[in-house]
Amino acid sequence: MIVAATPADYADRPLYAPIAPMLRRFPDGLPDLATLQRLLEASAPQAVSGGGRPVRFVPPDDALPAYEARIHASGEVPTRAGDWHDFFNALAWCVWPLAKSACNALHVRELAAREAAGLPGRGSRRDALTQFDECGIVVVTTDAEIPALLAAHAWEAVFWQRRAALRETTRFLVFGHGSWDQLRQPFFGLCAKAIHRVVDPAWLRLPAAERQTETDAWLAAQLAATLPTLTPRAFSPLPLLGIPGVTPDSEQADYYRDTRQFRPRRA
Repeated sequence: MIVAATPADYADRPLYAPIAPMLRRFPDGLPDLATLQRLLEASAPQAVSGGGRPVRFVPPDDALPAYEARIHASGEVPTRAGDWHDFFNALAWCVWPLAKSACNALHVRELAAREAAGLPGRGSRRDALTQFDECGIVVVTTDAEIPALLAAHAWEAVFWQRRAALRETTRFLVFGHGSWDQLRQPFFGLCAKAIHRVVDPAWLRLPAAERQTETDAWLAAQLAATLPTLTPRAFSPLPLLGIPGVTPDSEQADYYRDTRQFRPRRA
């Protein structure tokens, strides 16, 4: 797959759908921080850190507190100018403001709890939050069999045998800014951490922007509710290159029989 030169070049690729309207704003290259800030204020004026501070994109400063603590206390999100990874993180704040804020609040809550208990290190809950922040995806479907098949690693059954139904019933909403960055030049075995959600068919009839806003609120609540049992293994692995339309290689059944990429579930 050809690496595109500007954000606008990615707008029509399937897994960039949540941020596609924003990508089209930048046909000439990555924007500066001031432009990203204006975009946030226009698209998600309610965006606040986990500590309730208005989100602002600022240059990194290694002398200031750790990443999550700094965001929580000040609303300042360290953002490198001209950096694709940080550009996508800024766009994630634009379209997932409630879930991003919830992640930040949960990070700091868990950090404080571990310090109070005298526990060293980050712990599995913070590791899970970081993994989802980087490479999370929400699979929203009206077909209750889809999550079961995905969880069972029945890749050929879900991606090939039910391909037409999958397109009609299911939406793959990328949350992780790291995944958007990796999808610029996707590599063999590229995987995301998935949360599955079954919805009423009426959800699919909502405009895309309303579906995104509704899912953002749902995800924020879901992360908070599941924190006590959250570990990296709580998420289901999802081979992104298996999703129909992501790569032309997937237009044949044999593609899904390569167990190096589409691994069977461990016993």
